[in-house]
Amino acid sequence: MTHKLILAATTAIAMASTAFAAGHMTNPTVGGAEMLASMNIVENASNSPIHTTLVAAVVAAGLADTLAGDGPFTVFAPTDDAFAKLPAGSVEKLLLPENKDRLVQVLTCHVVGTNALSQAIQGMIADDNGKHPVPTLGGCTLQATYDNGVIMLEDEQGQVATVTVADVMQSNGVIHVIDTVMLPATKS
Repeated sequence: MTHKLILAATTAIAMASTAFAAGHMTNPTVGGAEMLASMNIVENASNSPIHTTLVAAVVAAGLADTLAGDGPFTVFAPTDDAFAKLPAGSVEKLLLPENKDRLVQVLTCHVVGTNALSQAIQGMIADDNGKHPVPTLGGCTLQATYDNGVIMLEDEQGQVATVTVADVMQSNGVIHVIDTVMLPATKS
């Protein structure tokens, strides 16, 4: 079953990449900005007017070179409004140099080390009876579900994010725009 799912996901990714290259599909815009499949994750995020906080955090965490690298990566990219939903002062505190390790952990809880398109994610959710664990590079495990074709992610603190823009192809992966910052479990 796992090999079939990997093969199906790989085939879907190859077909989408071929269609983008052939010009048969267009990347969705994000915040009104054109996202180019020929640009990497950092380049496109930097062009998005609704991801300024995310880009600042990625730079502060020292992750820009990594996310501009070969990948493939799937990034669940929280918007500025998602960061604004955090308690007052949280973002500013995370951006302090002494909190860099925590910032890296939070950001990498939004990154998966593969290229996962929404169709493949929905297939994995269906195969897992409605909820699929998504292990991230930050050591968090998000729980993916979907309803009426909309993917939702639950973090380790029980917060739920909705994918508001799916399948934004990048030269080194894919971005799915989300409306909530995913957080790792709190330490007891």
